[in-house]
Amino acid sequence: MSAGTGMGGGTILILCLSIFLNMDQKIAQATNLIFFIPTSIAAIYVNIKSKKINFKIAKPIILWGIIGAIIGAIIAQKIDVKLLKKLFGIFLILISIHEIYILIKTYRNQKNKNNNKRKGCEKQ
Repeated sequence: MSAGTGMGGGTILILCLSIFLNMDQKIAQATNLIFFIPTSIAAIYVNIKSKKINFKIAKPIILWGIIGAIIGAIIAQKIDVKLLKKLFGIFLILISIHEIYILIKTYRNQKNKNNNKRKGCEKQ
């Protein structure tokens, strides 16, 4: 579920590099991208092999992803490191709020389904 929102191992890696190893935020993010390359290649290979990629949909996503990556890299180079850290922190907070919301929503939906099933059994 988390990977769909952009929060995953890369986010944890950036946090570890910047907090525990006191690495500059820009270097931590660039290091994360280097780690991302082999894992994404492996994931692409596995998903192509199991025919889980819709290439009609993938092509525009890839194009816009490349454009976004270039724009993001240019912006990241021009932004002060302190501001970049604050923006990254805000991003993490927003993702955390979203994840909590999804968990609560899923829990409530599951609880309602279970209650409806019980009510259906009681009527019989």
